[in-house]
Amino acid sequence: MGKNSKSKRKMTPKSFAVDQLSVERSKRRLLLDALRPNEERDVAFRRMILSIPPGRASTYGGVAAAAGYPRYHRAVARLLRTDPVDQLPWHRVVGAGGEIRLHGAAANEQRSRLKLEGVRFIGKRVDMERFEHALRPWEVYR
Repeated sequence: MGKNSKSKRKMTPKSFAVDQLSVERSKRRLLLDALRPNEERDVAFRRMILSIPPGRASTYGGVAAAAGYPRYHRAVARLLRTDPVDQLPWHRVVGAGGEIRLHGAAANEQRSRLKLEGVRFIGKRVDMERFEHALRPWEVYR
């Protein structure tokens, strides 16, 4: 077999630094965009959160991805912090791996609400294997 005719780009320290700078700028733009209010995006997040049934949980990242905004998990958290308290079932949205990302009294409140709905925990994390809700945007947007 012959050699592959495509030559591989050799990374020099300078080109590596430029690539890293580009990646960091992209991340920063994404973070800043996630912090800005965006009604269309927030409506999509609300629909996904409202589709999580009692006794189930989903993650910030799962909600964001199902709403069509992958990597916008921080925007989901921002929405849940800024919306009126009992307008959304905020307690059904947890961090990656089922971790409660809130602190203090808010964390205790979230854990209590989930337990009242029948969600079980393994240590400090929701048993996501049994209680994770698979978000299905195609059902929400019928």
